Amino acid sequence: MCIPRSELCPMSSPFHGVILGTQAYLLGQINLPITFGDRANFRSEVLTFEVVEFLRSYHAILGRLCYAKFMAIPNYTYLKLKMMGPNDVITMGSTFSHAYMCDREHYELATAIINSAELPRLRESSTPAVSNCNKPTSLTTFHPPEETKVVGIDPTDPTKTVWIRT
Repeated sequence: MCIPRSELCPMSSPFHGVILGTQAYLLGQINLPITFGDRANFRSEVLTFEVVEFLRSYHAILGRLCYAKFMAIPNYTYLKLKMMGPNDVITMGSTFSHAYMCDREHYELATAIINSAELPRLRESSTPAVSNCNKPTSLTTFHPPEETKVVGIDPTDPTKTVWIRT
């Protein structure tokens, strides 16, 4: 987009969730105007984007904050995003073949990153997200709290029960 890095607001928190097991540090945040619709019926709002230097198949990820600001309704089944415009409902959409191509590209990129020699370096520079301190000793061991009550959930089978804390 040819935006100089001096335009970014510095941030120091890591960015997670694009590819499982990896993280990237933000280069910064930037506020950009976003417009949905056409000349006859459009909506514009300013959104804050987190900028990362990270190989990815997405150019931008619009999430809950975008949906809330535009009061948009996503429908993942029909690949549509709908919101109210000044003249009518604005409908943005895609095709199933394009969605499949994007999913395939993301899968191939994620697989390449996970299989690359760069992943061990990324893991060394990151802190573990989950601590092993509360790891259960056995998957079959269950110790209910002292004040519990056994309640049957199937009247035809008395062995099917749940423990409810009293």
